[in-house]
Amino acid sequence: MASMTRSMLARGYASAAASVKPPVQLTSLSGTYATSTYLAAAKKSSKDLDSLAKDLLALEKKLKDEPKTADFLSNPTLSVDERTKVINSLAPSASSPILSNLLQVLAANGRLSIFPSIITDFATLMSAHRGELVVTVTSAEPLGSSEMKRLEKALKGSQLAQGKELKLVNKVNEGIMGGLQVDFGDKTIDLSASSRVTKFGAALAGQHTLTDKFIVLV
Repeated sequence: MASMTRSMLARGYASAAASVKPPVQLTSLSGTYATSTYLAAAKKSSKDLDSLAKDLLALEKKLKDEPKTADFLSNPTLSVDERTKVINSLAPSASSPILSNLLQVLAANGRLSIFPSIITDFATLMSAHRGELVVTVTSAEPLGSSEMKRLEKALKGSQLAQGKELKLVNKVNEGIMGGLQVDFGDKTIDLSASSRVTKFGAALAGQHTLTDKFIVLV
């Protein structure tokens, strides 16, 4: 899948040179698209990369300001004509031809619904390119500034953060049922209650050894 995605992206513009490498590895489908797009722009020039980043930020804002467009984008039953309309509504504000190519490939593959995730993953790549480390902290309820500062202080002491500027983002997801999920780069630390409940259920089913320590964690 990853190689196919990169191949299709390369149809609209030259494939990235072997000497150009992504600043961080992203393994998800959206991450694959974002990485291919990043490499295509990085091969051209830093100006093209910055232009593409600005276009994506503008479209991210557009999708937030226009919920109907975002909902339409996520509709998996779109016809070819409808996909074309979506592209036409998004592409005019884009100055980067690479972005236009990306939208066309997503439409052709029926993947327009993951475009918001691609924007997020591209932002992660750009932050890494600038020497930043984006840390997404997912919690059941919004975290206060003091809690975010404590997390930042703890993360700054890690080897992964050495020489980098931390950029913490708090996302709310009631589904994690308490606790935290921390994502940075291609790594995830899952300290959520939902994860513990899942492990507890697996233990009850005989998939793991049930211990007193494990019960306390739940």
